[in-house]
Amino acid sequence: MATWSNLNLQDSASPLMEQLTFFHDHTLMILTMITMLVGYVMLTLTYNKNINRYLLEGQLIEVVWTILPAITLIFIALPSLRLLYLLDEINNPLVTLKSIGHQWYWSYEYSDFGKTEFDSYMIPTNELKNSDFRLLDVDNRVILPFNTQIRVLVTATDVIHSWTVPSLGVKIDATPGRLNQTSFFMNRPGLFFGQCSEICGANHSFMPIAIESVPTNVFVDWMSSIQEN
Repeated sequence: MATWSNLNLQDSASPLMEQLTFFHDHTLMILTMITMLVGYVMLTLTYNKNINRYLLEGQLIEVVWTILPAITLIFIALPSLRLLYLLDEINNPLVTLKSIGHQWYWSYEYSDFGKTEFDSYMIPTNELKNSDFRLLDVDNRVILPFNTQIRVLVTATDVIHSWTVPSLGVKIDATPGRLNQTSFFMNRPGLFFGQCSEICGANHSFMPIAIESVPTNVFVDWMSSIQEN
């Protein structure tokens, strides 16, 4: 049972990830129907003894098997294009987070709150506490408020990295000399993990991302304590 659960998408924590999950199920259902139909036709043709040796063409069936796949592709393309537009839309962000990829850790800057920045390293296995997650937890988590539109600016200092948080539906390349941006809206509190999804070197698997979604007042108190220190 645990193996099958690992094959599923993570529980969504943002409206965009919910839409991605719906699109995944929608497309998978269409592919399942196509597979069953093609399999049925293949089995029917295999065990059918009625053949026509002199059949050269069939205009009607050729038109049908050209139009039906085109219609099927439309049912997949329309929601896909809508999702692509939504994923690229930046809608009045209230908080901006800048993420900088290094070999092999992340640096974060809160440009809306003065000079607030810190590095985020993975906690080594021999230093883990009972409440920490192996290969996922970091020494400095990213604290962000939920029910708030967040903009993330992503870049890198050395090689190409990829800032990825599956439960938020976020995956964007961190390219040296280039500033990419994306946004997300967390609709519930929680702790969300991600990892660099680009092969960026020997320790590529050891630069995780940890985002802690908290109420706005908790975020303000945390930011105040950071600036005081």
